[in-house]
Amino acid sequence: MTEVPGQATIGQAAGRRQVVAWGLWDWGSAAFNAVILTFVFSVYLTDKVGEGLPGGISASAWLGWALGIAGLVVALTAPVSGQWFDATAKRKLSLGILTGATVLAMAGMFFVRDDYHYLWLGLVLLAVGATLFELANVPYNAMLRQVSTLGTVGRVSGFGWAMGYFGGIFLLLICYFGFISGDGDYRGLLGVPTDEGVNIRLVAVLAAVWFAAFALPVLFLVPEVPRTSADPGAAVGVRDRQGGALTGWARALADSYRVLWRDLRELWRVDRRTVGFLVASAVFRDGLAGVFTFGAVLAVGVYGIADSDVLLFGVAANVVAALGAVIAGRFDDRIGPKPVIVFSLVAMICCGIALLLVSGPLMFWIFGLALTVFVGPAQASARSFLARLAPPGREGQMFGLYTTTGRAVSFLAPSLFGFFAWAFDADRAGILGILLVLALGLAALIPVRSPELRAR
Repeated sequence: MTEVPGQATIGQAAGRRQVVAWGLWDWGSAAFNAVILTFVFSVYLTDKVGEGLPGGISASAWLGWALGIAGLVVALTAPVSGQWFDATAKRKLSLGILTGATVLAMAGMFFVRDDYHYLWLGLVLLAVGATLFELANVPYNAMLRQVSTLGTVGRVSGFGWAMGYFGGIFLLLICYFGFISGDGDYRGLLGVPTDEGVNIRLVAVLAAVWFAAFALPVLFLVPEVPRTSADPGAAVGVRDRQGGALTGWARALADSYRVLWRDLRELWRVDRRTVGFLVASAVFRDGLAGVFTFGAVLAVGVYGIADSDVLLFGVAANVVAALGAVIAGRFDDRIGPKPVIVFSLVAMICCGIALLLVSGPLMFWIFGLALTVFVGPAQASARSFLARLAPPGREGQMFGLYTTTGRAVSFLAPSLFGFFAWAFDADRAGILGILLVLALGLAALIPVRSPELRAR
């Protein structure tokens, strides 16, 4: 693969202030991941707004399909968007625009009332927000190379991951005690009315403000990267806009995919083990995302957990996932990342099968938390796996492809969840879709040779 001009500048902005500013975006982004997509707004859509929906298709199935469409859009655009951000030296500007647009979509959720006629507005806002949020992660992840050095990239990345987990926990507790806990027509310590879902709609506004506030530091404290010729096809296409907007954009898009295809072919020739891992990890990482995306929906709609208590489950799930990642890191260093990932995926599949067979809130707490214990280890060891494979000085290219392949299949889990929920006319059956994605990722990973445990 081609060398990246300007790579030597990586790490020059690696001061503590820049690292904290970068991590605060992850802290703030938990407002979308934890509150909007997983534990609050998506549950509100399927359990309250979608109640009484005519047509024989459940709101959960529609949710799966809406997120599947969002994932497909991301798959078509994310592989080349990073090239454009780098080639035009507008990585930070792009992060600001995409984050701002995500915040607007979140704020718009205030207008989704507790009536099935508003389900479509809610689904559109959620799908648009999910698309924008996933695309915002492309320049954000690329910024990791700006706020770290080759000797600190793992610690800085882990810091950001932890900020995301604990930011989610903190905000969920605020939402629970301030807006959701209790019974009756007024909820939380603030006494917010529940009529027409006002308390949940205000939570969406709070999440939007939270994300916007904590996204600002990275935009002010981390400098923009200089323009490079790392992706000449994309850069030429953008410059050609001066001769015609439509032609320029079309050429930029085509050239970006050409550059991507060239790099993938070169990687296939020189390192097929890395290609195999990128494919396998893309699949099972989508299954891991599906666990959190649909866990709360299933908790309320299938296992009978109260709307207010599902946030407590979310807090517990984030805690055990974070602790699981920390503990598994010791085993990763001793026996390698592949055994940790394989064990985690097998354990998750077993817990998922158990969830298919049991009922009631207690069983969901037991097997749901047991399942999420292994999400953190699988995520952390997947990153470790690739870090051990990446040649010195080319980690940035490898993790760029890691992000690209992950986004390219991000429609699998939501689409299969929706399909099985529809095919069996039962939301519980959607678990089969997530388990299938995890099993496919495990099957693809098994033939991939484990990386050598060499000092880096």
